[in-house]
Amino acid sequence: MSCGRAVQRDSSIERLSALLRRAGNGDQRAFAELHASTRNRLRKTALAVSPSIVDLDDLLQEAYLKIWKNAASFDSRRASPITWMCTIMRNTTIDALRLKQVATTDLDEALSVPDAGGRDTDPFDYDLVQPIAAGVLDRLPRDRRHLLSLAYLEGESRLSLSRRFGVPVGTIKTWLHRTLASVRTDCLACASGAAAPQPHP
Repeated sequence: MSCGRAVQRDSSIERLSALLRRAGNGDQRAFAELHASTRNRLRKTALAVSPSIVDLDDLLQEAYLKIWKNAASFDSRRASPITWMCTIMRNTTIDALRLKQVATTDLDEALSVPDAGGRDTDPFDYDLVQPIAAGVLDRLPRDRRHLLSLAYLEGESRLSLSRRFGVPVGTIKTWLHRTLASVRTDCLACASGAAAPQPHP
């Protein structure tokens, strides 16, 4: 690993550690930034365990809820932030396989998948996007910010959200997917030096 890359990695670890500490103190903005920076990595971790998984978004929600509730217990002396989070994602996926009574051979294969925390990350995961993510989240319509908070901070189910917003469950899933996709796209655009995106309609 080159010196420059090592410095960037150390800086990224410090940033994610700081976001976890703030989230552990109940800082929802920090948690939203953490989510924007790591969602793709956790998604890859779940798919490494079970490539054919169909309820990936629900598993991600469950894993991030665990991260939110346990952020205060994170110890940077024992693991890097991304390793700690990927371990939670991996274990959440394996637990889901157990509940579905996956065939023993498939479950054994899932258990043999190594922790993804030590692998190289994609550039977005370790990019210094804190101010970018904050700006992107501020540009979201209030109802979409509220939806993300209910789903990923309070762990409200898709069914409960559909009743709250008066729309079908499928619509809630579409809203969440599109909102998260737009946040990620805007973060990547800003990080690459593109013009700042306009407020979302």
